Amino acid sequence: MDCSSEESEIRRALEKVAGVRSLGFQLGARQLRIDADAAAFAPALDAIRKAGFDPQPLDAPELAARTGAADDHGHEPEAGAKRLGFALAFAVGAEAVSFLAPEALPWKIAGMALAAVAIWLSGLDVYKKGMAALFRGKLNINALMSVAVTGAFFIGEWPEAAMVMALYAIAELIEARAVDRARNSIKDLLDMAPEKALTLSADGSWAERPAAEIAVGAIVRARPGERVALDGVVIRGESAVNQAPITGESIPVDKSPGDQVFAGTINETGEIEFRVSAASANTTLARIIHAVEQAQGARAPTQRFVDRFAAVYTPAVFAIAVATAVLLPWLAGAAWLESIYKALVLLVIACPCALVISTPVTVVSGLSAAARRGILVKGGTFLEQARLLKAVALDKTGTITEGKPRLVDFKAWGGADEGRAKRLAAALASRSDHPVSKAIAAGIALEVPSVDDFNALAGRGVEGSVEGERLLLGNHRVMHERGLCGPELEAELSRHESQGRTITMLAGASGVLGLFAVADTIKESSRTAISDLAKLGVASVMLTGDNQATARSIAKEAGIGDARGDLLPEAKLDAIRDMQKRYGAVGMTGDGINDAPALAQADVGFAMGAAGTDTAMEAADVVIMNDDLRRVAETVSLSRRTHAILWQNIAFALGVKSVFLAWAVFGDASMWMAVFADMGASLLVVANGLRLLGGQRSDERGGA
Repeated sequence: MDCSSEESEIRRALEKVAGVRSLGFQLGARQLRIDADAAAFAPALDAIRKAGFDPQPLDAPELAARTGAADDHGHEPEAGAKRLGFALAFAVGAEAVSFLAPEALPWKIAGMALAAVAIWLSGLDVYKKGMAALFRGKLNINALMSVAVTGAFFIGEWPEAAMVMALYAIAELIEARAVDRARNSIKDLLDMAPEKALTLSADGSWAERPAAEIAVGAIVRARPGERVALDGVVIRGESAVNQAPITGESIPVDKSPGDQVFAGTINETGEIEFRVSAASANTTLARIIHAVEQAQGARAPTQRFVDRFAAVYTPAVFAIAVATAVLLPWLAGAAWLESIYKALVLLVIACPCALVISTPVTVVSGLSAAARRGILVKGGTFLEQARLLKAVALDKTGTITEGKPRLVDFKAWGGADEGRAKRLAAALASRSDHPVSKAIAAGIALEVPSVDDFNALAGRGVEGSVEGERLLLGNHRVMHERGLCGPELEAELSRHESQGRTITMLAGASGVLGLFAVADTIKESSRTAISDLAKLGVASVMLTGDNQATARSIAKEAGIGDARGDLLPEAKLDAIRDMQKRYGAVGMTGDGINDAPALAQADVGFAMGAAGTDTAMEAADVVIMNDDLRRVAETVSLSRRTHAILWQNIAFALGVKSVFLAWAVFGDASMWMAVFADMGASLLVVANGLRLLGGQRSDERGGA
């Protein structure tokens, strides 16, 4: 099972089998999942065999080992190559005998024997599938080649028949290897996760154990230079980890206790120990591979169009071939054998292989290229649709901004000493778990004195005694309640709040001592991301639940002209609908549960995978694994490149077919030339599609 046309054959074969509920095709793995009643399983396998295929039931342990192990003829790759090499040698021998002794009967018999052996070695599987298709009245490539080669042999063109079948089989093998490169490119990631890991045993010793047997909660050690075997959270040690296989980040990321590590990443500098957070079958890497395999099984719009076109094209050319064989002698006075030969050439041209293979290999290459950059696209439909986006809606927190408050400004007040005010505020802030207090403590990072009689004021701040003075660290509300806000202070607070900052003040017996401005800062990549989208002609709109002042401030800093604040989830959904009426195709980028309705409504939904919620990632069509907003523009650009290559391939395949169709009817095109043209076109469209596997660097931000 190599391509969508064979998938269609299997679908038709199983249509009449009672008890079959659904079929799940994974062409990349050459696997089919049959959801059926127990009694229907055996009849389903029989129906597949009658269609000319050899189904091999697999249990779970066999799946990974058997995937992609055989070539398209069902033989091991090396054995298949050797067999076809012998077939080509016999075909060349038949051609030589025909050229050197065309009339001598003994030599003719010997040449026919050589041709027959060549056809048997290279075409046995073709004949099996072809005969099965003909018995069902179907005209697939195997049926066409079987009729063409058999007809050529019996009209005396046996050397050419042998060469045609040998060349066809060799080209098919080369094509299958090339297509496998696209289909299996994402599976190369599997080799990045080691099969064993150094694990802490119950007795306190360390021992290597198979990763598949390591349970969630186990402690695993990763030494410098080793690959991380499982997902987990660092509990001891610090290191720089290369996360490129998962997130596409080219720069190693520093890891310390509390940070997450992923299976398949490379521990570069220091030894770390981490607690396993996911079994080997459920790691982020495994989920990425599974998602891409599922995406490969879904047909993209262009692929569905090509399949429908091929279903009409093949019977049409077959009808032209029959008409050529029957009518040419009557209308043009051609010899019967010449007319039959032209008809056989047309049968080879009727093969839709180059056309059918032009789309899936390109789509799969695009999906794999995206995955290598940390962009998980859930299907060819979304890969193609992203090129149509005219606007992208962006959530603020965690998407444009870091999603973590930071201390961005400090000002001593009322003549207070700046260093003392910072030290006293840090002492109080260090005792609180509130995100704003944590940001203040982290931003000051000083050795702080102890706090006595500490008390948390819900929704207002904290208070306590530091260095013998009763102090309050609180928000605007509590300072106003205690009568500490004068006109000058109010003006200063308004200035900060207009910029979307949260102000916390330190106050003592003498009044306010200092102002601490905390804000959710934008990511370093956000400005570039907005600029990249603009270069692609895609407008950016911010949708956030924060107040309008904060929304305008962040939008201005990021370079976004349209910012809408105070939006509840339902309002975000309405905003997406409004944008769709205004712009056309619209994307949505977010990371929270509140973004899920808008993500589902958008034409293409982008979820931030590192900080995003499961709900958001489930609703989205594209998951950005490292939360880098620049990946949105890269997805649009990759979509445009994919679309361009798709139509290049389709135009080339149809162009070659048209030329040889006319040449066969009105000229002297030979059968082996038709095979060369057809399979040559197939190989060229495959090679063109594989160009996408080169990926796209972050600085390649143009159109197609």
